Amino acid sequence: MRKLFPSFLFLVLFITQLVVYAQSDVKVSANQRYLVYQNGKPFFYLGDTAWELFHRLNREEAARYLTNRAQKGFTVIQAVVLAEHNGLEDPNPYGNTPLLNNNPATPNEAYFAHVDFIIKKAQELGLHMALLPTWGDKIFKNSWGVGPEVFNQKNAFTYGKYLGNRYKHQPNIIWVVGGDRNPRKDTTDVAIWRALANGIIEGVGGQDKALMTFHPQTNSSEWFHQDEWLDFNMQQTGHCPDIKVWERITHDYQRQPTKPTFDGEPLYEEIPVCFDLKNGRAQVVDLRRRAYLSLFAGAHGHTYGCNNIWQMWQPGRTKAVEANLPWYESLDLPGAQQMTFVRKLMESRPLLERVPDQSLVVQTSDDFSTRIQATRGLDYAFVYTASGIPPEVSLGKISGKKVKAHWFDPRTGTYTKAGTFKNTGTRRFTPPTQGADQDWVLVLDDTRKKYPVK
Repeated sequence: MRKLFPSFLFLVLFITQLVVYAQSDVKVSANQRYLVYQNGKPFFYLGDTAWELFHRLNREEAARYLTNRAQKGFTVIQAVVLAEHNGLEDPNPYGNTPLLNNNPATPNEAYFAHVDFIIKKAQELGLHMALLPTWGDKIFKNSWGVGPEVFNQKNAFTYGKYLGNRYKHQPNIIWVVGGDRNPRKDTTDVAIWRALANGIIEGVGGQDKALMTFHPQTNSSEWFHQDEWLDFNMQQTGHCPDIKVWERITHDYQRQPTKPTFDGEPLYEEIPVCFDLKNGRAQVVDLRRRAYLSLFAGAHGHTYGCNNIWQMWQPGRTKAVEANLPWYESLDLPGAQQMTFVRKLMESRPLLERVPDQSLVVQTSDDFSTRIQATRGLDYAFVYTASGIPPEVSLGKISGKKVKAHWFDPRTGTYTKAGTFKNTGTRRFTPPTQGADQDWVLVLDDTRKKYPVK
């Protein structure tokens, strides 16, 4: 027994280290295009922007929000520790601010206990937290930021290390540095964000234990694509409807080294278009277009957002962007419901082999509202038509002598049979309806496969 004790003690210490330095349970896939669980199972990133979650909701409210999102099939919640809405000086529902004397080197334990609760509640519900250590206005304000500017390279590293060490046991965290800012030229901005990222890595116990990206105003790849800590790229395509998202995704998809990319802040449901109520509020069809056009162009996942929810607005609270409903009355808006169907479709066929392939389409528009975008696997293909314009498809791009065709309705998540055809030549497919808000996905399957069509 005495001889066995040293080996037993070593085993206990080894297991303890595994617990302390828990690896993120999500990583980049072997082909560098997608995210997967540690066992290799595909992880579809379906995010929701809840930027003010830690700052404005109490524990009961946070549990209500997270439960709703888990029930809808969201997989990731994007939230900020040092929030945009005067997050350093306006206390959370329990009267706590995040930093003592607004110093990133002296976090307030009481505030972080609330953050702990929400992260653990998300884990219980099967949700991952895309955790932003700070909104960018704490590094530099610009014209719309509140600040105050409190970061430099030294305290950014210290704060990152604190967060990494505090949450190194949480496998449901995806780290997101940045916070709605592009680095300015001839400044220390890039160095500060790199210091923050490196602090997190040291805190969690190594690069392989932290899955990390950067939340920009435009595109993370412009500044950080070559950085080892940047595991995948994030885009912000913003809140005007006519952005050519397929071009943005393709730009990253073709960069070397290969890294996954996606739209982490697209047009929000209920937001004033281009931040101006004169333009009306965002249409649900445009939210769907952002999702399917970017995914079919090669994005690994997609993020939804709601103007009322990201700021957790309710009567009596300030509004960063004009809100029209309390957050709790916005949980079941149509756009959020329809994101469920996005995930349903993308996970219905082998996800990791999927590639963008516009050669499937004979002709398409370069306009956001009438675009036709195609993607395929080895034995299936998806063709999205943004306004129901009948796509002419080049067959023979997937396996099988014949293909089964169905129309997938992005509004309801249901399939409609469209026939069985020889897998050769070109064929024009006409969707059940056409019109400005009648987008459809043509689904083609090798007839030998039994993929779900319900």
